Amino acid sequence: MAELHEHKVKRLHMRSMRRGIKEMDLILPSYAATRLATMDDAALSLYDDMLSENDHDLYQWVTGQTPAPEPFTALIADIQTHLAANPL
Repeated sequence: MAELHEHKVKRLHMRSMRRGIKEMDLILPSYAATRLATMDDAALSLYDDMLSENDHDLYQWVTGQTPAPEPFTALIADIQTHLAANPL
């Protein structure tokens, strides 16, 4: 049975808050709270896949220290845009 959209959004929001490093604990919940509810299932699945990546890699991608891999390039750019508009 497929996961309901609202349940997937809630689950991903919780995963966004419980990261391995504090920096990502601060960045991702803000993004998740404003963006996840408007994402379609494909975008949510991509976000879910991104959350499975190593937090140190995610932090380097979000801060522009290293380029994000192709599947996540647009998503990381959206997180960067959100972070620029909503600084911590």
